[in-house]
Formats: sequence, C-alpha cells, structure tokens
Amino acid sequence: MTPAAPTEGTPARPPAAGASPPTDRTGTITVLIADDQPLVRRGLALILRSAPGIEVVGEVGDGEQAVAAAHALRPRVVLMDIRMPVLDGVRATERLTAELPDCRVLALSTFDIDEYVVRALRAGASGFLPKDVSPEELASALRTVDVGDAVVAPRMLTRLIATFITEPTVSTDLSALTPREVEVLRLIASGLDNGEISRTMQIGVQTVKNHITNVFAKLDVRDRAQAVIAAYESGLVQPRGTGGA
Repeated sequence: MTPAAPTEGTPARPPAAGASPPTDRTGTITVLIADDQPLVRRGLALILRSAPGIEVVGEVGDGEQAVAAAHALRPRVVLMDIRMPVLDGVRATERLTAELPDCRVLALSTFDIDEYVVRALRAGASGFLPKDVSPEELASALRTVDVGDAVVAPRMLTRLIATFITEPTVSTDLSALTPREVEVLRLIASGLDNGEISRTMQIGVQTVKNHITNVFAKLDVRDRAQAVIAAYESGLVQPRGTGGA
C-alpha cells in the first residue's frame, strides 16, 4: 500500500527526540522539497515518488519552513528553490549547512544564470539545476549530491561564477596549497573534469582525485562548486564574463 503524502511543513516520520543527523548514505534517499509555488512542489514530488530509491518526506513553501522541517525530518537532501518568501533559499541554505552538516542542499533556479545561484553555492549548496530539468536528470542529481559530489556542469559553473564574481577578494588564501594542487584548482576552475585534468597534467585520475581531496581540505570547501568560487575569489582565475569557458 502506498503511504499517504506528508502534510506540508509537518514531519512525516519524526526521529526520536535528540536524534543526531543521519550519517549513513546507503539505502533510500530522503528528500525535502522547498518551493513557494504549490504546483511546482507537487510536480516535483510526483516525479520523485516514481524514482526508485528516493522518498519525499515533506513539502514546504518557504526557507523558514525548510529549516524547521529539515530539523524535524532529517532528510538527506533538501531540494531548495532559491527565491522564496520569508526566508530565501540562500539564507536557508546557510543555516542548513551550518546546523545540519550531513544534509545536502540542491538549489533550483528558474534561470540558468542567476546571481542567487552563486550565493547559494557560496552558502554551501552542493549544486543547482534549472527548473525545466528532466525527471531523469533530477533523480540523478539528487543521487549525486547525496554522496557528496557537486551537480553543476563544469563549464556552466565557470560561466556562471565568472558572470557574478567581478573582483578577487582577500578571503581565500591559497598559500597552503602545493604548486601541483594550485594547478589542479586552476584547471577545475577552467571547467575541466577529472579525466581532462589527468590528460592535461599527464598524471593518473586517482592522483588527480587525491590532489582534489587535499585542495578541498586545505581550502575548507565541501565540493567542486565551492572550490571554483575559491579560485575566482583568490584571483587565481580571472572572470571573463558570460563569454568565458
């Protein structure tokens, strides 16, 4: 028998009092949907309820409700609209990544190029998707961010960030990186995937992955998206506007 859909903003399966955030990334991926448009919420829920291995545990209409519901439901991923009333998706993402670090956030945007998307990635979102994404791409993206990877096409990410980061800041210090790690970061920010970095630097893919792990740890970033932002903010890569890579 198919379980009834959870009431919006109400825990579907509340954990025990004092329960800690989930750390087991195996099994069903539990998802909370946050979007201020009821039709969008319901459409996303219908899509995801037909995807194997994914369970929608709640639907809410603003960022404040998203934070509260995430604390109550402990979803593994929050599908977050970045433009919402009361508390927008950017500020909600900041709170979720600080308060529930095991909960991933996948941002949704009506527009491919949107300053709010960059702000959401800075805040800790593991990636973003346009709202016209296909059901298959949506399910795949949720599975990807659930295991800690970023979901943004590399060249789209660099184009997006180059559009909205116009000047380097002093907030990102690359001095802890080795020359090899700096080069890996530069290539990531140029839009190359691991295989392309491997071929460019003439090193193995596993070595590339090891360098990337070290870069993430030294820069205190969660994923590739935040690493690209760090590269631009440090001045390692110069913005080239929408005509960039």
